[in-house]
Amino acid sequence: MTASHKISVAQDDPISVARSYYQAYIDKDRSALDRLIAEDFHFTSPLDNRIDRHTYFARCWPNSENVADFKFIYLVQDEGRVFVTCEGIGRNGHVSRNTEILTVRHGQLLDVEVYFGWSLPHEAKPGGYINEATQS
Repeated sequence: MTASHKISVAQDDPISVARSYYQAYIDKDRSALDRLIAEDFHFTSPLDNRIDRHTYFARCWPNSENVADFKFIYLVQDEGRVFVTCEGIGRNGHVSRNTEILTVRHGQLLDVEVYFGWSLPHEAKPGGYINEATQS
């Protein structure tokens, strides 16, 4: 598939835009991500409160060096939003699960909300929990 074909598919389908977003991290392709992110883009996570495009690239893009792959658990579209639950696989083998909500407009990401998940395997035993009072 040519790059121009990937872009035209992405513009027609929010799920394709979402997949392209994660693939840019896997491929370390900043120019692909640059084309996917709208000028009025915002990013929110437990650590970031609606940061703008410039701050996102400065703060978040360097993390691409640690990304090896993503395994999609759920990709669900609701009009211009895509709800994604995925397992991120780091270059060091660490696996974590997040859920993210991506808002797509005209083939570009307008907004991303990230909800951090847990490490895999889970730190708590099945049927158990982690006592927050003893965590530092």
